[in-house]
Amino acid sequence: MDAILLSRLQFAAATMFHFIFVPLTLGLSVLIAGMETAYVRTGKELYLRMAKFWGKLFLINFVLGVVTGITLEFQFGTNWSRYSAYVGDIFGSLLAIEATAAFFLESTFIGVWVFGWKKLSPKAHAIVAWLVAGAGNLSAVWILIANGFMQNPLGYVIRNGRAELNDFMAVVLNPFAWQQFAHTILGAFCVAGFFVLGISAWHLARKSHEEFFNASLRIGAGVALAASILVAVQGHFHGNEVARVQPVKLAAMESHWETRANAPMYLLQIPGENGNVLEALPVPSLLSILAYNDPNAVVKGLNDVPAADRPPVAITFWAFRAMVGIGTIMPLIALFAWVKRRDIGKYPWFLKLLPWAIPLPYLGLQAGWIVAEVGRQPWIVHGLMRTSDAVSPISGGQVGFTLAAIIVLYTLLGAAGFFLAGRAVKQGPDAAR
Repeated sequence: MDAILLSRLQFAAATMFHFIFVPLTLGLSVLIAGMETAYVRTGKELYLRMAKFWGKLFLINFVLGVVTGITLEFQFGTNWSRYSAYVGDIFGSLLAIEATAAFFLESTFIGVWVFGWKKLSPKAHAIVAWLVAGAGNLSAVWILIANGFMQNPLGYVIRNGRAELNDFMAVVLNPFAWQQFAHTILGAFCVAGFFVLGISAWHLARKSHEEFFNASLRIGAGVALAASILVAVQGHFHGNEVARVQPVKLAAMESHWETRANAPMYLLQIPGENGNVLEALPVPSLLSILAYNDPNAVVKGLNDVPAADRPPVAITFWAFRAMVGIGTIMPLIALFAWVKRRDIGKYPWFLKLLPWAIPLPYLGLQAGWIVAEVGRQPWIVHGLMRTSDAVSPISGGQVGFTLAAIIVLYTLLGAAGFFLAGRAVKQGPDAAR
């Protein structure tokens, strides 16, 4: 078995499973802090109950996120030791900052939040809730700065056969990383909004705790609508940055083969690995406009890139379309929920539909992550180190065994997590008092 392919599959499996839990932690923590703040300002116990109910689901999700993220750190040493040796001076320092300055703070504040309900004043407890949300999102900042270095390496020099840090601020202020952060965080708010929206609708369809879940649904609808619009708008600017820094990834996203000005976008297109199988219904200059905000801009094609430097076109193309398609559906659902929020009970079909919409932002984020990571190939650090040069000198059998073990372990963890979350949802807000 191929150790490189298996190592990539193992990291992809672990990352994508871990990334099921991370976005909800980021988005829901802010919503809970907002609920506690509303309780402090209005004195309405409804908001306190909301913070406790959604906080219980947040805690289940947070624990699973932590547990499933542990193996990722180990894989840099076990499966990707050459990568760690080559860029560890930069990448390792960013992960260390994330762990000490963000994750440990978040974990500490969560402990205070869980055990502080009867020991802190409502105002102090709400401040702790905001600290939990702030530390969690700060953790995402450092993780995405580390990933941003892999997408657009800055602030380094090659010395003694390895990349060494020589400009910390260039790494921290990497514009590609901040575009990724904004896109990811807005996606996380989509996850939180649709999560609250879907679970609230599930209860309302059963006429259960109607005052509580009507209020929750209004919050979820507002967050889902705002975030799903903003993530689409910000995605355009992120796409501009991809076009500037990674034109080959952009070409793969669009299966664009010939370098040309006034590049069209095809409404009907089927990609192949050496050219398009089908191209129809072109919209003149649209790709140039979307990539560079200029109808006359030249868009680089894949035929001007050596085959060895091209990412897998079909995977990148279809993952990008899945992300964009989901990003088109989400605002429509959220808009209907927001417009009908005051008499949502008149639309039982919609209440039954909303729980099924919960996976949409999750799928959108996963598709976006595939675009970001597969579209960067064959580079593990863009233009600096190839993925094939980064893998550890280990056998395919060893990687295959650990891959199987991780799949089994994560399946058990996922089953336990979904069972606990499902039980908490069914029990409703009274059980979270």
